[in-house]
Amino acid sequence: MGKSVRDVMTPTVETASPSQPLSEAAQTMKISDIGSLPVVEEGRLVGMLTDRDIVVRAVAEGVDVNTVQVGDVASREPVTTAPEEDLDDALALMARHRVRRLPVVEDGTLVGVLAQADVALEAKEKNAGEMLRQISQPTSAERE
Repeated sequence: MGKSVRDVMTPTVETASPSQPLSEAAQTMKISDIGSLPVVEEGRLVGMLTDRDIVVRAVAEGVDVNTVQVGDVASREPVTTAPEEDLDDALALMARHRVRRLPVVEDGTLVGVLAQADVALEAKEKNAGEMLRQISQPTSAERE
């Protein structure tokens, strides 16, 4: 068996709460130089906030980022993986859903994030480059 998600994931990640002001979450993303934050309530993953969510669902809509809450903007029910999942299967999941960051959940609790950068550092097989290329392609909505 190859590597598991647990072998390459980032176990300690910044998070946001659904009731947190969007501006605070955006500041966390800026300071930490990250493009997304898992949204966690009482230890449970309830969503994923991406830089794209902030732009499309708040800024472009003229929403006041100081008063709107993370939960109003974050993507609900994000695609997730388990820590014991085979890394190749997780890569295929990322490619299929065109996501660069995959929350890692165990028994409903966030235990880490598998990011494109984590995979790039570990990738040694020939098909990993193709998977990363597919993940990075814009979706049809992003091309418009």
